[in-house]
Amino acid sequence: MVLEISSRALDAIMHEASRDPAREVCGLLLGRGSSVTVVVPCRNVAADPARRFEIDPAALIAAHRAARDGGPAVIGHYHSHPGGAAAPSSADTAMAAQDGAIWLILGAGEIAAWRAQLVPGQAAVMVPIAIATRADSCTSVMASPEGRNPFCDEDRLSLP
Repeated sequence: MVLEISSRALDAIMHEASRDPAREVCGLLLGRGSSVTVVVPCRNVAADPARRFEIDPAALIAAHRAARDGGPAVIGHYHSHPGGAAAPSSADTAMAAQDGAIWLILGAGEIAAWRAQLVPGQAAVMVPIAIATRADSCTSVMASPEGRNPFCDEDRLSLP
């Protein structure tokens, strides 16, 4: 499997993390199959956002509702590791659902993609997956929580 995402979206995630380097930033990856078409930043509602992330449930519910209405599906999420590597922590691995969701992790100035995989007789393991960047477009660039894409005026997304 190869995750397809625009280089502009990856740059926007890195920029978001650099604006708040002491907290884990997080958001949703929307698209089809293994192709990300929209990256949505979300509020981190974890009790300790410097060490953990929890995507705002309202944003997650809104994204699933939009998908049911014909919008892109939630295919995964992203989060940052302030001061850490772009690899799953033990907490990430423990939280990973075995539903094939993509985990995009930013750490140490890099972004890596992972997917939880069940090993028979064992707990889930996080398996790295390749990232292929594609040509940038307005629909593939990050939208703000207010629904405005900071890089493209014609892109709108109405998620909290």
